[in-house]
Amino acid sequence: MNNINRKWMILGGLVVLAALLVAPFLVKNFRVFQFNLVLVYAIAILGLNILTGFNGQFSLGHGAFYAIGAYTTAILMDHFGVPYWLTLPVAGVVCFAFGWVIGFPALRLAGHYLALATFALALAIPQLLKYKLIEGWTGGVQGIVLTKPEAPFALALFGQKLSADRWLFFVSLAVTILMFWLAYNLLSGRVGRALIAIRDHPIAAAAMGINLARFKSITFGVSAAFTGIAGGLGAVIVAFVAPDSFTVFLSISFLVGLVVGGLASIPAAIFGGIFIQFVPNIADEISKAAPWAIYGIFLIVFMFVMPTGVMGLLRKLWERTGHKHVDSDASSRP
Repeated sequence: MNNINRKWMILGGLVVLAALLVAPFLVKNFRVFQFNLVLVYAIAILGLNILTGFNGQFSLGHGAFYAIGAYTTAILMDHFGVPYWLTLPVAGVVCFAFGWVIGFPALRLAGHYLALATFALALAIPQLLKYKLIEGWTGGVQGIVLTKPEAPFALALFGQKLSADRWLFFVSLAVTILMFWLAYNLLSGRVGRALIAIRDHPIAAAAMGINLARFKSITFGVSAAFTGIAGGLGAVIVAFVAPDSFTVFLSISFLVGLVVGGLASIPAAIFGGIFIQFVPNIADEISKAAPWAIYGIFLIVFMFVMPTGVMGLLRKLWERTGHKHVDSDASSRP
């Protein structure tokens, strides 16, 4: 990438950042709440992409890690009075440990066998959260109601005050930028190349001295940590957690967002988050009687028009303009 293109990308990034900082004051609180969930889902999809897109381990259970992260945050806030911002790294550590443990039996599984094992995890976690021996902590079927944190200072712009949702948008944006930066640094170096080698040629990777068991289990843990932090942030934004909020459909939605955005691409998670947040609402507005049928049509059209996801289409358009895609995403396309 030459210096001119890099300067344009930096300039474009600054313009986008400025627009994001102003955007919450241009729309209603509910729309800001939806933007917050887009960022949360983007972090969760990024975690799944590290596991599936970059390392080739297929998971249908990331809704379980999302639930564990959400309940970790909720329990710390509700029972111990821990500040919401401090619960997020704790949720990440808890989910890393849980994902690392799950990663060990997953070493003997691959493909659809691993998918079924993680699918079972997604089915089990909501039921376990209702278990009577721990319902004093989890709230059982009623869940836990949280207090949404207010902004620490007063600010108004374009006639709109800095409400709780607007403040959480800036918190979510900061966490999202941090998580994407961490993912970029992790995947653009030797670790990222090792993950891609394991995905594409595991025998050759082992012959080159890459410890497959260690990398796969740690990748599972890191992926779970990203999704757990997303779950904790989601709990703060929604201000409520309950077992029925984390059904297996949530795991499927993360997978849909991953495929729509594009495999093995870090920015793709943003497009995936936008899709799973807004397309169901659009489908519901089009047809109250059969919204999921409309959703299915949207998904089929997306896959027909963009079989490699949104980022795959953008790559093709970029290359057709005479530019060569040379960043880490290009080298990691499956």
